[in-house]
Amino acid sequence: MDSPVPPLPPEPRPRHRDRHGRGMRGPVAPPQVPLSVSRADSFRDLVQDSVERLERRWPQLADVDFVVLDVPGATEDSVPLGSAVSALKGQPAQVVVYRRPVEIRTKSRDERALLVHEVVVEQVAELLGLAPESVDPRYGQD
Repeated sequence: MDSPVPPLPPEPRPRHRDRHGRGMRGPVAPPQVPLSVSRADSFRDLVQDSVERLERRWPQLADVDFVVLDVPGATEDSVPLGSAVSALKGQPAQVVVYRRPVEIRTKSRDERALLVHEVVVEQVAELLGLAPESVDPRYGQD
């Protein structure tokens, strides 16, 4: 009663997207092309540009944390574009810019850059207890 054990079927091979011998697919766009930069990264760059512009005039802003969040918390009655939090024990002052509300209110990158700068100037003015025009003399003129 010798019954041979049937051989095990071969394990299925993993499927590859190399059907025609052309190699693995690469990224849609190379990293140096603006297409590969996400909207969030582009928005952070706009905030950073605005902060650098203000830090030249106000060196004390080097101690302030500038943060980008997607949306404000649910405790707000209206939708703010930004907020400022004064320094507490052990925590530096913080300026927050909300990305989605700003993006919704603008149509182009130039409009977005202007609105981001206005929001940053307004929040810095609130933090310093000054008028926005004294923080940036070009505020509201662009």
